[in-house]
Amino acid sequence: MAATKLLTVSIALAALSAAAAAIGIGFWRRKTRADEEKIRELEKSLKAALQNCGAERQGRIRAQQALRKVANTNDSNNSYPLTPIAITRSCFSTRNGTPRQPLIVPLARACLVFDPTRVPPASLEGLEGYSHCWIIYVFHLNTDLDKLWKHPSRSKFKAKVRVPRLKGERMGVFATRSPHRPCPIGLTVAKIDAVDGNKVFISGVDLVDGSPVLDIKPYLPYCDSIPTAMVPDWVKADNMLAITSVNFSHDFSASLNSCWSRKMEKKKKKKNEISLYTSSTEFQNLIQQVLSWDIRSVSQRIRPHKTENSSMNSVTLEDDDSQEELHCPDDIVYHLSLEGLDISYKIDYDGNVHVEKIDPCVPN
Repeated sequence: MAATKLLTVSIALAALSAAAAAIGIGFWRRKTRADEEKIRELEKSLKAALQNCGAERQGRIRAQQALRKVANTNDSNNSYPLTPIAITRSCFSTRNGTPRQPLIVPLARACLVFDPTRVPPASLEGLEGYSHCWIIYVFHLNTDLDKLWKHPSRSKFKAKVRVPRLKGERMGVFATRSPHRPCPIGLTVAKIDAVDGNKVFISGVDLVDGSPVLDIKPYLPYCDSIPTAMVPDWVKADNMLAITSVNFSHDFSASLNSCWSRKMEKKKKKKNEISLYTSSTEFQNLIQQVLSWDIRSVSQRIRPHKTENSSMNSVTLEDDDSQEELHCPDDIVYHLSLEGLDISYKIDYDGNVHVEKIDPCVPN
């Protein structure tokens, strides 16, 4: 009797376990089917989203192609989205005195101030790892910019320009680095001194203050440097623009210290004022480096004229057709504007520069 009861209980337990297992399997199957349905719905949504993205991309491509097609059909009004991304704050207040080539005046400094609404500071991250950079900018002080807006038949564009190294002889504009070009875009290289937020401090510049910057790119020696590059013989004539010596008057240093002190006091009162030089001694070294090259225009060297009360802007080179070689009288006074200060100097017959005095520039 006891054995019969034990067998009955065992059978009941086995039946109960089987029932529980069946219930668990059914629940797992129902849960799996629900998950599969969700996965299928998500896959459908993803497929639809990808199709929409593809359609939008194709739409953008077609719109861009149509825009280019319309632009190309009107040759007189071709335009591209070239907007300055930075402004140059340079030690060179005017074109006159700005070096004709980069890196020949190591102490020539500038700061590229980037527009944070167009160029986030993160865009400059990593630039400090390079020693030099290329800068693409606009010759915004060209006196013939208004001509470039006219039709080519009326722009009076000159295919040849006067070359300083050739004593005013003409050369094809694309064989020179003249700023007077069909597209007034300049390319220069500079040493990177520091990157601070939206500012890039550079040196060895040939940029005038206010130059709009279109782009900067890191200088790569392995592909940007060409040791086997060749240039015409007239380009090698560096002594054509070299100065014999630069001498300062006895009271120049005292005058510079006085002007420098007043300049620094004014800078302290202004917020966010950029300082490129730390002392008057460093600034005097800059003057010496700039004047170590003959910064006068071709017109001033060929046919010199007094500039004591004249504008400090350089003369347009193409307007002078004279080929006569004249020497500079000792009484001609020239001017150099740096950091808002006016430096007066003379050049004698032997190519010696005599720096006479320094004064604050008179606002135009």
